[in-house]
Amino acid sequence: MSLPLDARQRAMLQEMGVTVWAPGEATAAPPAVASVAAPAARAVPAHDGAVATALRPAPQSPAPAAPQPAQANTSAPAAPRATAASTPVPQAAVAAATGLSLHAPQALYPTADPARTPAGLGSGWLIVAEIPQPAEPLSGDAGKLLDNMLRAMQLHRHPRVFLAALQRIAPGGHGGDADVAGQLAEAVTVLQPAMVLVLGHVAARAALASTEPLGRLRAGPHTLAGCPAVVTYDPAFLLRSQDNKAAAWADLCRALATVRATTPAA
Repeated sequence: MSLPLDARQRAMLQEMGVTVWAPGEATAAPPAVASVAAPAARAVPAHDGAVATALRPAPQSPAPAAPQPAQANTSAPAAPRATAASTPVPQAAVAAATGLSLHAPQALYPTADPARTPAGLGSGWLIVAEIPQPAEPLSGDAGKLLDNMLRAMQLHRHPRVFLAALQRIAPGGHGGDADVAGQLAEAVTVLQPAMVLVLGHVAARAALASTEPLGRLRAGPHTLAGCPAVVTYDPAFLLRSQDNKAAAWADLCRALATVRATTPAA
């Protein structure tokens, strides 16, 4: 899936580590992907310090004792122990197990001019993510990457882009609420966004009340209080795993395409 990108958006994607093929480069050799090539991940030195000692003859060890014949077990077989995988996890306990606190949604770009908001971005967006510092969500390396991701989608020009920040509660702390999914559903009802963008496994489990792995959550379509939702990687994970930035950009493009398909033409 490709999107028309100007020079500024390409610069933002380059900051994210996502390589975008320019239109003039298609004459040399067409890339294997449609619009996004694999990101140039930072090289990580391989641990190649293999032990190169010569093999030496093993010392003589005493011969093992002859195995004793196994005694016949005439008792009834014990009942198999229940495993964690066989015990279903109650959906209501998913958010409680995470120990999260949900902060009230805040506008990320409140000074954006609605008259200059690009078409096709819908009535608004709700971003759900785990944020260590909810008071300054766009600070730090992860916050800057989140800002670059949203700017590459031109969402910084939309005044109705809200962030519902999730924060971990320390053991024994107060303020956690088990019904995070219910609170998010209420926020969607009030804000009426065109898309809910869920960033990261922790946020996905809390928002969707699901124990599925992140790969399955990314693949499937979701709804939250009747609003379409897309799950992708969170910025903190992308800083640790540069190779997944192209996949994250593909998820963002899918979210944009979903909004454009459901937004009436002006």
